[in-house]
Amino acid sequence: MRTQRENAARVVVIGAGMAGARLAARVPGVTVIGEEAHAPYNRVLLAEVLAGRYEPDVIALPPAEVRRGVRVVRIDRAERRVLCDDGGVIGYERLVLATGSNPVLPPLRGLGHMLPDGVHPFRTLDDCLALRAAVRPGVRAVVIGGGLLGVSAARALAECGAQVVLAQQGEHLMERQLDAEAAGMLRRHLETLGVEVHTECRVRGLRCTDGETPAVRAVEMADGYELEAEITVLACGVRPRAGLAQAAGLEVRKGIVVDDELRTSDPYIHAVGDCAEHDGKVYGLAGAALEQADVLAEVLAGRPARYGGTRALTRLTLRSPSAAPVTAGTTGAAVVSGTSGGLDLAAFGDSRPMPGDDVIRLADATRNAYRTVVVRGDRLAGGVLFGDLAAVGTLARTWQDDDPLPADTSLLHLLTNDGGF
Repeated sequence: MRTQRENAARVVVIGAGMAGARLAARVPGVTVIGEEAHAPYNRVLLAEVLAGRYEPDVIALPPAEVRRGVRVVRIDRAERRVLCDDGGVIGYERLVLATGSNPVLPPLRGLGHMLPDGVHPFRTLDDCLALRAAVRPGVRAVVIGGGLLGVSAARALAECGAQVVLAQQGEHLMERQLDAEAAGMLRRHLETLGVEVHTECRVRGLRCTDGETPAVRAVEMADGYELEAEITVLACGVRPRAGLAQAAGLEVRKGIVVDDELRTSDPYIHAVGDCAEHDGKVYGLAGAALEQADVLAEVLAGRPARYGGTRALTRLTLRSPSAAPVTAGTTGAAVVSGTSGGLDLAAFGDSRPMPGDDVIRLADATRNAYRTVVVRGDRLAGGVLFGDLAAVGTLARTWQDDDPLPADTSLLHLLTNDGGF
């Protein structure tokens, strides 16, 4: 006989990030449990908060009823309840795991379980506020990782007046989104902001002060070179937060495995967002998390809906310090835009051609403009646009919808201002 459950709820969501908040907005009566003390917020805009463009309340998501500052420590699948660190026990009919992801802490010498003073991950609002409090004009900052997050952090720190070095292990910046030529343009843009960029360099460890509370003083490279650092930002990627699910006996591979109804190996438990693995993929992007939450809202309402994957799209904003603020998002192509000395860059899909693909590139050095698209069969596989984004809307929509290209469309016409359609 099932034991009595406290605060029984039809749907309980663990995690008050963007996926959890989206689900709560679409499913009435949801109980949301969130570890962070803050109300749900738009994680995509953390770099804008770090740069001082926005205050935390500006990036808050629409109000949702959340039990804040509470951590779920165990899932009791037999009794269908969750146990919290404040002693609370909450029963559920359906449970949704929206536990997100954790920042990857690289295996560096000098980096233990307790981070030295001056070493900051860049994942949560608390991370962002701690970093903003530590930054002052002239402070020496090293950002480890040259992906989307590292580039955003480096730009924001430079806007705060820090002396920034960006260290990237790969051949070029934002390798997942950009080809080498576009990445080179991005690098030159960061350098105009005062960011010193190092690629193809491996970080070996941190040099810290001795004592009870060690503080970072330098970042050691594999070749023995040291970068002086009072602040070090770890932007080395994220890993699905699946420990709670694993401890409960759910199927976990890279993330928590879900089917097309976002259902885990337990029919009463679903997973969405950065923690979920669907069809072998963990997206780690806000656009996918929101799309999954929308599908699950339909499923929980008893309406037919299936998740077939997300055409992974991200948005980012890079501007010169004098440019007017604009809103960033994660629902369109990877768009880095700006005016008055800012950067206009868009990337979508797979811009790395495979054998048999058709590729066209256009470059205009006088306008600092560059465009490339990759066509695979009769579909647009991906592309990168730098400088002039007039064609990006139609191109990105065509790619996102996976529409076949008209037979009479030339590759050159794809890069005209109207997208060729």
